Amino acid sequence: METVLNLAIALALIFVVVVLGMGLWNMLKGGPGNTSQRLMRLRVMGQAVALVLLMGALFFFGGGGQG
Repeated sequence: METVLNLAIALALIFVVVVLGMGLWNMLKGGPGNTSQRLMRLRVMGQAVALVLLMGALFFFGGGGQG
């Protein structure tokens, strides 16, 4: 289970970096503003998913020094 969660976190972070790059590239080349907005919203959603996965991993597998 821990391996699956680690893989999901890695994929979520890669997704965020790729979408961020696509959004920045679109803005730098002067692409449509709607596309940049859509990509940045998608990035924020990806960051939320990554954050939830990270917090879940810390909660379930962090240990917290107990024991």
